[in-house]
Amino acid sequence: MSSGGVLGIGQGGAAAADASESRRQDAALLVRLRRGDPDAFELLVRTHQDRLYDFCVRMVGDREEAHDLVQEIFVSVHQNIRRFREDAKLSTWLFRITRNHCINRLKYLKRRGRGRSEEYDEATALFTEGGGTAPGPDAALETARERARVQWAISQLEPDARLLVALRDIEGLSYDEIIDITELPEGTVKSRLHRAREKLADLLGRLEP
Repeated sequence: MSSGGVLGIGQGGAAAADASESRRQDAALLVRLRRGDPDAFELLVRTHQDRLYDFCVRMVGDREEAHDLVQEIFVSVHQNIRRFREDAKLSTWLFRITRNHCINRLKYLKRRGRGRSEEYDEATALFTEGGGTAPGPDAALETARERARVQWAISQLEPDARLLVALRDIEGLSYDEIIDITELPEGTVKSRLHRAREKLADLLGRLEP
């Protein structure tokens, strides 16, 4: 299996020069954020909100819930930015906060009886994924169907497994970043991700016509 896992995405990484420039930009932005610069916070939101929203959708499987989560996440970021110890990249810290909010929201939804669906319903999945809002060419419809299948399969994983698949195979984060986010040993991350990929492949295989 490729390093991208079942989904075949999330491969590759930034060049050293790009990484260095990213760290420099993060440091400059942090200085402004800690001074309470509202323009800096607006820049932070614009830069990261779409990616965090997509991650939340993968985790909770509901776009309205994900929208609410992102708002809560940035409130939390605003309240805690001065506590950021710079022990990781700024984006990694944001994912750490997002992970905590998503896990807590999943626990809340489970208590409310809004757990994962055991059966795949294409119409419902397409609507949830946003691909069923309007008819389109066959290729676009098939892409939407595939995205819906993947989202349904991810939703069947346990939250910890879902988290690893989303971080590695969809977001394309490095193992070092995932270790920083999850605070798990590397061996545990890799073994759990391997099992999650096997489960995901099995679930997607069941949906093959």
